[in-house]
Amino acid sequence: MNKIRKGDQIIVIAGRDKGKRGVVSLRKDDSHVVVDGVNMVKKHTKPNPLKGATGGIVEKTMPIHQSNVAIFNATSGKADRVGIKMQADGKRVRVYKSSGEEIKVA
Repeated sequence: MNKIRKGDQIIVIAGRDKGKRGVVSLRKDDSHVVVDGVNMVKKHTKPNPLKGATGGIVEKTMPIHQSNVAIFNATSGKADRVGIKMQADGKRVRVYKSSGEEIKVA
């Protein structure tokens, strides 16, 4: 079970974007996530008349390693760790380690 999923509110805890918050828009693979507005790079693109694309410098969001992000706990206003708890009916749910309350995906 992935502890960070698409749609989660996260905060960056390491790297040049430390302290920025955003929403996970994509899980690239098992260890990388794409977060809106975090890890932005400028990519130089060539014009392609067949596709109708103009050339220039484009801002692009790149994946960030999931070890550099933590889930954002809105009640405490801080980064938090994620734990897994088994319910009585056998379902596994994600919970905040600090408070034990269930994480709800927006």
